[in-house]
Formats: sequence, structure tokens, C-alpha cells
Amino acid sequence: MGSLALSRVEVSDQPAPSIAGEVARIAREDLAPLAAGIDDGSVYPAEVLRKFGAVGAWGSHVPHEGPADLRCAIQAMAAIGEVCGATAFMAWCQNTLVWYAANSTNLKLAKRFGDGFSTGRVLGGTGLSNPMKSFFGIEKLKLKGRKVEGGYLVRGALPWVSNLGPGHYFGTIFEREDEPGQVMFLADCSAPAITLTPCKPFMAMDGTGTYGVQFRDAFVPDELILADSAGPFVKKIRAGFILLQAGMALGLIRDCINIMGEVDGSLGHINRYLPQQPVHFRDLAAELEAETMALARDPYNEEETYWRKVIALRLRAGEASVAAAHAAMLHCGARGYLKSHRAQRRLREAYFVAIVTPATKQLRKMLADC
Repeated sequence: MGSLALSRVEVSDQPAPSIAGEVARIAREDLAPLAAGIDDGSVYPAEVLRKFGAVGAWGSHVPHEGPADLRCAIQAMAAIGEVCGATAFMAWCQNTLVWYAANSTNLKLAKRFGDGFSTGRVLGGTGLSNPMKSFFGIEKLKLKGRKVEGGYLVRGALPWVSNLGPGHYFGTIFEREDEPGQVMFLADCSAPAITLTPCKPFMAMDGTGTYGVQFRDAFVPDELILADSAGPFVKKIRAGFILLQAGMALGLIRDCINIMGEVDGSLGHINRYLPQQPVHFRDLAAELEAETMALARDPYNEEETYWRKVIALRLRAGEASVAAAHAAMLHCGARGYLKSHRAQRRLREAYFVAIVTPATKQLRKMLADC
């Protein structure tokens, strides 16, 4: 059975710039006033995420009669990231959830959730941090499951899963206890045997709906199984999973360039002695964007050289994010050190881009293993 091409929302047939442009408008008008609250954990922007979905932000990368194209999704995420890195991360979570459902061969699941996920009517995320580490020999799978009539019983705990809340879903993987193999499934946060526990405060990203998730023999019906052999499925979706993260980096780097430009009038006479200037990051951002757009046109490419390019790009994007945010702080000087200035928020968000799975150290291991 082949992958089901989920129906797109009507707006997704518009040219990509119109979707990114609408996303940028919503980000400026509705998201910007919430950014500080999202950063400190007092706001989870559910309604803004739904607004983004309504204009097509979560549906443009749904496979259409076979091929898939991630460019518009990445452009839209970058527009969000220019305003708020935490929300760009939630955008990635939602986009990966759509990506999982869109590539599943489970027709019942695709029919039930496809439009809900891609329009933002149903929100959720991804619980693949632990599985992605396990597939590359870093951790063991934390969830275990066994077959029962009509589905599986799953037990275990995941320490951090984001973009969650009541009525949300996320995709993750368990190891079978009754026979060899791994199964990827959708977890329903409202299920009685699934518990969400708030995490200890982070240094950033506290408004991202991030929880520890406990499964206590939670029943997962067959209708929520994304792939009953997770390995081949992960290999199919892995490039998209990683490439979509480039949107977080591109948006953050663009705003760091903006921050450096904003202080040029008053501090340019002394900032010119700093080794890293806005022009350097403009060139770097243009280079990263061009490479990202080229790779994002073909996320199902099975060539090892393509996979290596995806890993290398993601590594460069994380490192460039930290470098750009570091430079923005130095250009701002003491004013950037104020809690009220977004330069310090950008620096904290940049470190998250560098450590979210696959983190810098995992990416380097993956390149070494290629």
C-alpha cells in the first residue's frame, strides 16, 4: 500500500510567497506582542498557531500525488522565527506531525487526522527525540509495547515532548516486547493512561507546551499506528524531519542581522572593530537558504550523498545560529544584556537550535558514521 497523499487546504494551492507573506503578517501583528510571554512560559500561543494553519502554514509540504516539497513550509517557519524562536520550534513540531500523518500508509489514520493536523484545527508535536537517538546508537528506546486485541499496550516515559496540551497528539516509537521490532504511532494526550507532567523551567522556550509524558499501559488502537515497522518509515521521513528545522535557524539569523543593523547608527563607530559584521551573516544566511531550498525540493531522495548533505546543512545551520546571536549580543553591548532586549532572548533561542535533536554532537557523530 502506498503513502496516502492527504488533501490540502485550499490556500495551499497559492504560490508559496503568499503563504509565507500571510504568515509573516500574522507573526508581526499577533505573535510579536506575545513573544516575551512565550519566552517566560506564561503564554502558549494556541490560537496563533491555529491562525498560521488557517493560511496554509502547516499544509504546504503534504505530498501531492507522490512528490513532496518542503520549501514553503521552511519559508513560513523562518517568517515565524524572525519574531519568536520558541514559536518557530512549535511550528516545526506541528509540521513534523503533519509530515508523519502524510507519509503513513494507515488510511484510517490519514483520513481521520490529515486535514485536522494540516489546517491547525488539531495541534501537536513530535516525540522522536529519544527514537532518533536510539536509531543512531546514542540511547535505548524508552517506550515498550505489546500486541493486544485491536492495538497495543504501551508503557514507559519520555522526558520532553513539545507543543502538547489537552486534545493534542504527537508521534513517537515504542519497542515491541513480544517480538522483535519497533512501531511508530500517534499518542493521544487525552488518553486516560497518558499523563503530561510540566517540566522544570528552561532557560528559554518555556511557552512551548513541553511536558514529560508517562505511558501506563496506555492502549494504542490500530487506528493510531503510523507504521508497524518503524525503521523503513523513519528512513523515509528523516530528511524532512531534519530539513524542516532549517526554518528555525534561518528566521533567527535574519533577526540577529536586524538587531545588528538597529544599533549601527549609535554604535557603528565602535562596532566596526568587531570581527563579525552584518554583511558576513547576510552572505551566510543567503548561502544557507539557497542550499536549504535546493535540498527541500526532494525530501524523498534516497542517495547517501543527499543524506550527508542534509546532515551537514543542519549542523551548519545550528552553528550559524549561535554565531549570529553571539555577534548580535556583542554589537548591542550592555543594552543587549537587559532582560527587556530581545538580543539576549535570541542568544538563548540559538543555543536551543544547536541542541534540539539532532543536536550538534549527534550531527557530528552521524557525519562520522556516514
